[in-house]
Amino acid sequence: QVQLQESGGGSVQAGGSLRLACSASGRTGAIYGMGWFRQAPGKERETVATISWSGGTIDYADSVKGRFTISRDNALNTVHLQMNSLKPEDTAVYYCAAETADGTQWSYNYWGQGTQVTVFS
Repeated sequence: QVQLQESGGGSVQAGGSLRLACSASGRTGAIYGMGWFRQAPGKERETVATISWSGGTIDYADSVKGRFTISRDNALNTVHLQMNSLKPEDTAVYYCAAETADGTQWSYNYWGQGTQVTVFS
């Protein structure tokens, strides 16, 4: 089992910044990658950014490229999401997830409880 705990959400004015953290515990050796996802009211969950646990392969949603930065600290089993130039449309509950083996595939099998990010204009 992998346990994930997010922190760092809050309310910020448009143009501001927030930094989210996700701390992993338990069987962290089983983690292949980590990701940040978000879900706004009435909308489907979307992928924000992903990072591989060892190789540093990083991907971003087009909507956040150039504004958000995902990073990892393997020694602390922590992944961060630095969010700059925030927009009201970034308002959502943000979740971190851990990618682990699922048969012959990798899947995001473990999820945090989510942290609210609200951006007001």
